Formats: sequence, structure tokens, C-alpha cells
Amino acid sequence: MDEIRIGVAGLGHRGLHWIRLLQSVPGYRITAIYDWIEPLQERALAEIAHRDDVRVFANYYDFLAYDGMDAVGLVVRQMEQGTMAAEALEAGKHVNSEVPAAYTMEECWRIVTNVERTGLVYSLAEQTRFWGFVDGWKKLVDDGMLGRITYAEGQYLGYYGTHQWFQDFKTGRQYPVEALPDHPEAEPANPQYLPYIISASYDLSILLKILDDRVIEVTGMSTKPPSYTTPEMLNADIQVALMKTEKDTLIRMLNGFNQPRPHGDHHWWQMIGTKGSVEWRRSGKEKPKLWLADTQMNDWMEVDWQYRRTDAPPEARGSGHGDADYYVHMYFRDAILKGEALAYDVYRVMDSMAPAVLAVDSIEEGSRVVSVPDFRPGGDRPSGQMPADLGGIGGRIHVTKMPGRR
Repeated sequence: MDEIRIGVAGLGHRGLHWIRLLQSVPGYRITAIYDWIEPLQERALAEIAHRDDVRVFANYYDFLAYDGMDAVGLVVRQMEQGTMAAEALEAGKHVNSEVPAAYTMEECWRIVTNVERTGLVYSLAEQTRFWGFVDGWKKLVDDGMLGRITYAEGQYLGYYGTHQWFQDFKTGRQYPVEALPDHPEAEPANPQYLPYIISASYDLSILLKILDDRVIEVTGMSTKPPSYTTPEMLNADIQVALMKTEKDTLIRMLNGFNQPRPHGDHHWWQMIGTKGSVEWRRSGKEKPKLWLADTQMNDWMEVDWQYRRTDAPPEARGSGHGDADYYVHMYFRDAILKGEALAYDVYRVMDSMAPAVLAVDSIEEGSRVVSVPDFRPGGDRPSGQMPADLGGIGGRIHVTKMPGRR
């Protein structure tokens, strides 16, 4: 095989971005598209140069049964996203999935065991872990310059009510909260039915990569829903998780998407070690900062770390998210065509995903501390077999199911 025949499932904003990008990364050919909102299908076809050779599906199971594709690009905004990934693996398709990987512990385990049983490639398109500063910070930690990391933070805050939290599911059009009086057909979109702390997996992925660690315990807290700032938003404004890792690092994760914020400062991180500390910039006027205890530094020093990598190839430039979108497709391609192991394999994916899922359980159980399982086989769980205990307090998310169908 020298080309991956890929089908794109989900034809919203991100799905269109994937369609454009997959046509520019060598090694891919789009052979199918799927979305249950049929007006979105023509919009997607218009982006494909060889549209006459592309099969179109409005039913996900018919899409999976199509034998003209080898892999699924899963770019949906549905509560069943983890289930859909597991079903694609069971149908014999490799899977490259948008974040988040899953919404329940059962989905996490189902993906893991399907990968183990089939040997198929499962990749999570979590592009932020490929940002340039991440490798810079990891080198500092690996070289011991910061000492033992005892505390780390990550947060993802933003205001998204102005563009994608409401949708007409007949046409696929999205509306800002301000447009609701003129568009009574617009309904709350999928993100409003999700606890925002589930998005902790983005920034947790970065911290765990730098620390080469995994979370063993998590507890969560939340403000009350609906939003204080924008009452039309169904979810709580702020959710926080406190975690402890196997190497005895404490991590705080913060998520919220209802409250106004300056544009461009969505993410923030810091790490505190026994010999030094690093933290991301607080505004666009600043730069990230470094302090080292053993170098006669009396105050923080600004360092020009950026999202963009200094070693990015030309084909990565302009791919999105600080040029990082290219890497998720490159590594997925090489894992299939060349048999190269994914650094962010299914176990590391779930190391980032499960603590976020279980933080939701914790919030619903009065901030109870929940143990996070290790997804790697061994002990009482042979490879390919579901564990007797899925982990957590039932391992589920209690939210109203999103409108729509597959």
C-alpha cells in the first residue's frame, strides 16, 4: 500500500479543514465522506478536487461498511464519538480521531481493547503536543535543569458562545448566542451538553508528554450550571480538576468556555521544580518565562518559545494550530504505510483522556477522589480483554444526549 484511502466522518468546520489538509499531505486519497446533516455534504464535496470519485453517506454504518476506504478520519461533534471510533476499528478501519477521544470509561476501554485485538492504528489528532515549546520544556526537564517537577498547571479558557454553540440541525448552519432571537430553529450544539473539564485532555497531554508520567488520582469541582455570564449556555462556567501522578507531581487543570476572554490567550501552563520553573505568557504582549535556581537569576527571564516549531518542514507551514495540524496526519500516515510506532499511542491517549472523564465522575459525586487505571495490559487483564472494573464511579458521563442522529 502506498496510499491511504480515507473517509472523513463529520463535515463541519473542522471536517472541511481536514478535507483541505488531507489533499495536501502526500499519501492520502479521500474516497468517502459522511454526515447525517445532508446539506453539509455538498459543501464538503465542493472542497474535493476529485469529487466524482467520492462516495457520500448519511448513515454511519453504511459508511463503515464501504470497502473502498482503509481509514476513518473522525471529525464529529457527537456524544457517541468514542463509540464511533470503536465501531470503526471493529469494521476493520484505522482511525484518526479529533479530540476528545471518548466521553466514558467504557468507550476508552473499548478503543484500547479493539486496537489490541485488531492491530489497527488508532491515533488521536491532539496537535498541541507537537508545538515547539513543548519539546523545549521537555528538554529542560529531561536534562534535569528544573529538578524534580512537583507541581504543574494547564488551562483552556475561551468564549465560544459567539459562533458555534448553537446550530440548525436541518441546514447545519451555526449561530452565535446574539442571533438566537432571529433564529428560533437554532438548538444548543453538542459542546453545551458536555462538562467542559473533558477538554482537560488537551493540556494534560502536553504536561504528561513533558513529564513522561501518568495520572493515578483525580478530583474535580465545578461552578453551578447554567452559565452566570451567558444564561443561554447550558454548561457551568468553570470546572477544575486536581490530579496526582505516578511520579508524585500535583497537576491542576482548569476549563471554561462561557466567559469573555482576550482573544489568543486560551491556553496557559506552568511547571514548578526543585531547581527552577517555567510558565507560558499571560498576554500577547509578553513572552514565556524561565527561572533557574542555580544560575544566579534574581528574577524571571523571558524566552521566545512559540507554538511553531523551528524545525518544521515547509509542508507543515500554514497547516493550522501553529503548523501542528500537519504532524497528526503525517504520523498517522507513517504508522499505516511504514509501520512506524506512534509516540502518542493508544495507551498514552487514554492516560490523557481518562483523568478528564473521571473528573466528571468526581464532580458528580461531591468531589470524591477517583483512582485512574493504567490501560496497559498485564496482571489481571490480558491484551484484548476488557477489565472486570472499568474504573471510576461507574465510568460514565451524565449529560443530555445531543440532538441528531447517525
